[in-house]
Amino acid sequence: MPEHPDRDGYVTPTGCAVCDNPLTGRADQRYCGHPCRQAAHRRRTSPQLEPPQLPLGRPSIREHTVYQCGACEQRLLGEQWCPDCQRPARRIGPGGSCPHCGDPVAIIDLIEAPMP
Repeated sequence: MPEHPDRDGYVTPTGCAVCDNPLTGRADQRYCGHPCRQAAHRRRTSPQLEPPQLPLGRPSIREHTVYQCGACEQRLLGEQWCPDCQRPARRIGPGGSCPHCGDPVAIIDLIEAPMP
């Protein structure tokens, strides 16, 4: 009777399911010892932690930069080209939208502003 190693797992010696050490002993043995059996149990029963979700890309510095058109003097936030004049805008510096009026304001404008 020919042996079929692919169907009969006990004919072909296999390794430990955790550390892949050769198994000696019973035909239905799956682990080489108690430590590997414990490690396999911990892997099966421990909650699977999801890896932290990282941002897909590095945030662009341009998004928080104020530009000013040289022709019409319009301030732009995160846009390097003036949509009205179709000309490149000059970089003023980092900034954001004004919380009161919503217009782009650069940090340098706030620092250099005279105190009342």
